Amino acid sequence: MTLRVLAYIPSPPQGVWHIGPFPLRAYALCIIIGIVVAIWWGERRWRDRGGQQGAILDVAMFAVPFGLVGGRLYHVATDWQKYFGADGDPKAALEIWNGGLGIWGAVLLGGVGAWIGCRVYRIPLPALGDAIAPPILLAQAIGRLGNYFNQELYGRKTDLPWGLEIYFRYNDNLKPDAMNGVSNGVVDKVVHPTFLYELIWNVLIVVLLVQLDKRYQIGHGRLFALYVAGYSFGRFFVELMRDDEATKIAGIRINSFTSALVFLAAIAYFVFATKGRETAEQLQPSTEPRPWPWQVGAVRAANAAAVANATSDTVVLEKDSAATADGATATDKLEPDESSETAEAADPSTEAAADTNTAVDTDTDKDTDADSATVKTASKKATDSDK
Repeated sequence: MTLRVLAYIPSPPQGVWHIGPFPLRAYALCIIIGIVVAIWWGERRWRDRGGQQGAILDVAMFAVPFGLVGGRLYHVATDWQKYFGADGDPKAALEIWNGGLGIWGAVLLGGVGAWIGCRVYRIPLPALGDAIAPPILLAQAIGRLGNYFNQELYGRKTDLPWGLEIYFRYNDNLKPDAMNGVSNGVVDKVVHPTFLYELIWNVLIVVLLVQLDKRYQIGHGRLFALYVAGYSFGRFFVELMRDDEATKIAGIRINSFTSALVFLAAIAYFVFATKGRETAEQLQPSTEPRPWPWQVGAVRAANAAAVANATSDTVVLEKDSAATADGATATDKLEPDESSETAEAADPSTEAAADTNTAVDTDTDKDTDADSATVKTASKKATDSDK
């Protein structure tokens, strides 16, 4: 029993360190490190695919703020009782430093921010999604360490050797404060380290995505869809192991529903999306103006121009094809005599041969006439003799 207890994973004694008036929070630090790693690795993957350097950082300036806001909105929406319930504090909904980011909201609004960035810099969003899919998931794995320092997102109680010890924490006023307090060394409970399960699962999916991408040259957003599907699959089972407070539907945690629905949507996209990978030329910024969706007039004009260009190109191709066909028909209808004359005119040796043959035929005719005259003379002499 002593050996089993010694094998338990201890939680950090605290998650916040005060440097003068400035609080250094492990949770925020892990998020920042994850973002930096994702941008750095995403840049390398984008360049390897033929994209321009700096594009990932440019788009991240839009995606990261949107992602943070989306993650917080999802958390507040799914745990609204904590903030807007009978004993809730609405102001606490803005205190993001106390933890609480929903990955689904972060991915959704982060994707909106990335879409805006891609439109601003005129690069294809699906290709960019494929480049940053593994880095984003690795950033999520790093971010899970922040949950470890905050003593949050753990599972049910367990006596397994790798169980996680949750300590009592108190602030300076000796009041319980699991987020900002300091441990007194007393163990409250031993639980499943579901943050660690998810971290390990994320790393495994990252390795799988990289290998699949190298072998099959996945593109058009399909690798990003695999990232979403792979994460959702693992998150579904991790949610089944948790028993902390959460909003439920029909007795099932709302994150379980979200995981299942997102998984199905991601698989559908992977199956039906365009196959293959974009070329390096397709990753370069477009020179054509791209109006925003709410610019209805500009969108219609752009669509009309695209249709007109496509129609013009089709007409030109049809004219070229018709001209080629007419040329072939004219050649086929050429008269035989004309063909032979053309051939003879093109070949001087043929004319020379024809002249030679004509001369030979003339000489032959002359010889034949001489022979006929000789025969007639002989016949006349014979007749006179008989007389």
